[in-house]
Amino acid sequence: MGKIFEKASINTMQLSNRLVRSATWEGMCDPVSGRPGSKLIDYYTMLAKGGIGLIITGYTFISPEGKQLPGKMGLCTDGFADVYKKMTDKVHEQGSKIAIQLVHAGGQADEKHSGLPPVAPSAIKVDQFPEIPAMLSQEDIKSLVDAFARASLRAKTYGFDAVQIHAAHGYLVNQFLSPLTNQRSDDYGGSLENRARFLFEVYNKIRSEVGESFPLFIKLNAVDYVDGGLELKDALWTADKLSQMGIDAIEVSSGTGASGARTPVRTKILSPDKEAYNLEVALAIKENVSCPVMVVGGFRSFDKVKAAIEDMEIDFVSMSRPLIRQPDLPDQWAHGDHGSAECISCNKCFAGGLFKGGIFCVPLGKKST
Repeated sequence: MGKIFEKASINTMQLSNRLVRSATWEGMCDPVSGRPGSKLIDYYTMLAKGGIGLIITGYTFISPEGKQLPGKMGLCTDGFADVYKKMTDKVHEQGSKIAIQLVHAGGQADEKHSGLPPVAPSAIKVDQFPEIPAMLSQEDIKSLVDAFARASLRAKTYGFDAVQIHAAHGYLVNQFLSPLTNQRSDDYGGSLENRARFLFEVYNKIRSEVGESFPLFIKLNAVDYVDGGLELKDALWTADKLSQMGIDAIEVSSGTGASGARTPVRTKILSPDKEAYNLEVALAIKENVSCPVMVVGGFRSFDKVKAAIEDMEIDFVSMSRPLIRQPDLPDQWAHGDHGSAECISCNKCFAGGLFKGGIFCVPLGKKST
């Protein structure tokens, strides 16, 4: 049984505690290239100073057509080495670790921001896609597998402590897993084994590039909460296979942008009974795997975090929006101030990323950068 503020590990990565900053789009990178600048480096440095054990970066595109939002971070070129090395050095100086989350938005990519037509497993229209994407050929799929691996090797070279594959929230890997968005009839569609093929190829290719001792983990939807989408039984099978393959940790989430009130970033979490909305499915996955499990989704109170880790034996708890409002929340809790996070889950912080060059807590008027 772990404790919140005891040291923990994921593969060879040693962490000072079991609190994780879950990946969040910050909107602080070059709007075209995705090159991060000083604003984002300062933001991650501030999070590290606040006592978080592990920072997972905002979702980072591995190929230009996979970009969704402006100001999104990119890692599809060798030209950003200097700024990424500075980023990882600054976080390490504060005693924290930093993993990079890699993603391709697939049919959820936005041509207004990427400048390229979106692609997906199938050329179909679903609620979560802004337009009908082009269907990926098998050659295209192989190229994207390679792009994930190249980005991962860059991340390792630039000083990141780990890589996380984004396989949740309706993005490309999740689109392959979902029978709603994957209606292919070749080796990448049909059965769950075939729908998971792209993910397993991405995992194996990355692992071959970064080695067995470099931490490689995943953000996985347990449920999509859309009609015809990924269900828990499919996620349990996928998680079990990944665990057998050697994945180093699984962060459990749920929902897509088309999931109504059950989106990944739910609003009105104003009482303890609304918190920890992915805990039940995370515990189901925990029972099915041998690797560490993280859970994200609506944690606001110290008691809920403590119960998940110390009573239910979840390995790590991830938070995002509370740290936009209070980047030093981990330190507050570590020093005995166990008050709940001030975040009211209004999601207005993301509007700042769109219109003000970076996320910040809008309701209380206090920037976090």
